[in-house]
Amino acid sequence: MFLSIVGPGIITANADNDVGGILTYSQAGAQFGYSILCLLIPIAVVLIVVQEMCARMGAITGKGLADLIRENFNIRVTFWVLFLFVLGDIGNTTTEFAGVASSAPIFATYLPSINAEAFKIALVLGAAVFVFSIVTRGTYKVLERIFFAFCFVYVAYAVSAFVVHPDWHQVLRSTFVPHFTPSRALTLMIIAVIGTTISPWMQFYVQAAVVDKGVREKDYKFSRIDVAVGAVWADVIAYFIIVACAATIYVSNLHATNPIVVRDAGDVAVALTPIAGKFASLLFALGLLNAAVFTATILPLSTAYYVCEAFGFERGVDHSFGEAKIFYGFYLALIVIGAGIVIIPHAPLLAIIFYSQVANGVLLPIVLVLMLLLVNNRKLMGRYVNGPVTNVIAWATIVVVAVLTVVSTAQIVFPSLGS
Repeated sequence: MFLSIVGPGIITANADNDVGGILTYSQAGAQFGYSILCLLIPIAVVLIVVQEMCARMGAITGKGLADLIRENFNIRVTFWVLFLFVLGDIGNTTTEFAGVASSAPIFATYLPSINAEAFKIALVLGAAVFVFSIVTRGTYKVLERIFFAFCFVYVAYAVSAFVVHPDWHQVLRSTFVPHFTPSRALTLMIIAVIGTTISPWMQFYVQAAVVDKGVREKDYKFSRIDVAVGAVWADVIAYFIIVACAATIYVSNLHATNPIVVRDAGDVAVALTPIAGKFASLLFALGLLNAAVFTATILPLSTAYYVCEAFGFERGVDHSFGEAKIFYGFYLALIVIGAGIVIIPHAPLLAIIFYSQVANGVLLPIVLVLMLLLVNNRKLMGRYVNGPVTNVIAWATIVVVAVLTVVSTAQIVFPSLGS
């Protein structure tokens, strides 16, 4: 029974280790070493709690999150929530195709006769065609199998972390003994790490996937296991990315006259070559390309789901293009915009990538508040409303992210506060 239910939780959590996530974790490790690792334990707990709430709402109500927001809040709330999240998801989708572009130079080194710029553009356009084709021509079952294959490739990051030979004693100590030096950069990084690990779009996708898969109340206990396994696995991968970058780039920068600067996720793979060898670099690039294509498939799919849910349009990958034109048309538009921005010369991709993750952190409290109001509604959920522990964890997350956002905004407006 578990094998028949498994999928939405594992796939959603792993898709969140996307290009923005890889860049954020890489920068965290490169700038702050192992000190960020202690954040991942509470973040994993919160991720399980948040994803479980959405899976539960999907299984009990048989409706997606956007559906429930439309039915239980006024149209103005629904419009502005969707408007903000669509804008954020345009940036997030662009981020995924930027990851495809960032991985291109690494693979181009193994094809010396090819033009690097032409190869990058071809790889981005090829990825765009691929992600659109597999969604429009496959059923949910076929897509799920493809997504599981993507999840497996994330093992490359675990291997790369061992290849670079970190100081495991220091790694474990930093994991369980927090040590921070407060600064504006650290505050922004913490928001980005929270925002990229617990992204707002994930909540819409996991609930829609649970509904699409046909998970109902009698199957719910297995869905909870699926969510927990997915969250832990995703957090472990994030852990190894930070370790790999802390053990190489951060340590090298401590002794370097010209520090290595991580401008995009591809820079990490390039930086690993002289420090840890071509194998580690290739593994990192492979993981980056896998994450980019994987999330470039799922993230705009999530956006198309919640927009169509909110306005009552036909949606779902088991429908043909003719049956769900708005759904697939919106999906195509996001892919075209995301890939199109990336191939524009001198596009500010680093700013788009990093600040889209910060925006995720800022928008997260909004979706969490709406979710908590819905999941604690006894008319909707009956005996499946939240317990006190779940509510405490969820509300604490909202407060922490809101406080960090206010602090980071104050530091930007008044730079002396961050000194």
